[in-house]
Amino acid sequence: MLYLDHAATTPMRPEARAAMAPFLADVFGNPSGLHGVARTAKNALEDARERAAGILGAAHPLEIVFTGGGTEADNLAVVGAALAEGGGVVTAATEHEAVLESAAFLTRIGRDTRVVGVDGAGRVDVQNVIDSVDDATAVVSVMAANNETGVVQPVAKLATAVHGERPGVVVHTDAVQAFVSEDVTVGDLGVDLLSLAAHKFGGPKGIGLLYVRNGVDLEPVIHGGGQELGRRSGTQNVAGIVGMVAAMEAATEGRDEFRSRVRAERDVFESRLTGAIPDVVVNAPSDARLVQHSHVRIPGVPAETLLIRLDQRGVAASAGSACQSGAIEPSHVLTAMGIGSEDARHCVRFSFGWTTPRGAGSDAAGAVIETVGALR
Repeated sequence: MLYLDHAATTPMRPEARAAMAPFLADVFGNPSGLHGVARTAKNALEDARERAAGILGAAHPLEIVFTGGGTEADNLAVVGAALAEGGGVVTAATEHEAVLESAAFLTRIGRDTRVVGVDGAGRVDVQNVIDSVDDATAVVSVMAANNETGVVQPVAKLATAVHGERPGVVVHTDAVQAFVSEDVTVGDLGVDLLSLAAHKFGGPKGIGLLYVRNGVDLEPVIHGGGQELGRRSGTQNVAGIVGMVAAMEAATEGRDEFRSRVRAERDVFESRLTGAIPDVVVNAPSDARLVQHSHVRIPGVPAETLLIRLDQRGVAASAGSACQSGAIEPSHVLTAMGIGSEDARHCVRFSFGWTTPRGAGSDAAGAVIETVGALR
């Protein structure tokens, strides 16, 4: 199988598996306990928290809140900040469903929600966001990079502008896709809240984190025993947490090599594809997107049909977000970019990852070219 759906999930890194192994067997304690078995788990948990804080440039380890994944982290950031501050949210039309559905929930309970449009490349205009923020706004949420197209948003510029115009408004970014290939630190981005999901960069599924700048109040969205300083109740998944942080370290240490290798494969893929199929459209500019994403439209070839045929040839890709319950429907991201529903049904995402072998770009392009030729 030539796997080119790393934006949906990527294989677990060996460093993560090795880190998790003891906590799946003998080191099984509940970190909330007082005895030695529990303290061993607690020590591992807090060590992981310190290392995660260091990678993200957090001022203090307790600014890291461990969650059950990126979706939960987004919910806690958007809903938690809005409820704590008594306001609503401003976000972008191309956000992940975790953010957009959180905003929709806030609308249902009477909070002000404003969704800002994007340009044809899928990027928000900072001034448009600022113009949408008012006294009813508690949080602005704009993702660092889009999960479908890979388009990078001007988050640092946006955070500076929001804090300058509205010092009381907190800024959140979903950095789930960006962390895979970009240097992500809260200082450089200037954000108050930042979400990550482990399984996108080689950690286990079902674990994530939310960076919460000291002084930012959150109303918890999961209630219980008050773990994570009361911000996220529930017994911590120690095995998942140590696996995630090991994967964070491996991804950070190998980032330069990853970017160079993956960009080369992606560029070869697109070069071969556009050379053989002149009407192929790449849906995002190469200078403003993640190196691992290639989102293309092939006119006259339905995405569903192409994906089935490619799967039969041993090539795995997708039609967009992996969070749409398997249904191939016109993407809200593409609709927001001004791509019509019919054209959107002819779009496919190819996403490269840390296990992508050399030559994969050329091999994948060859498979797509042959398959499109047969279908046409």
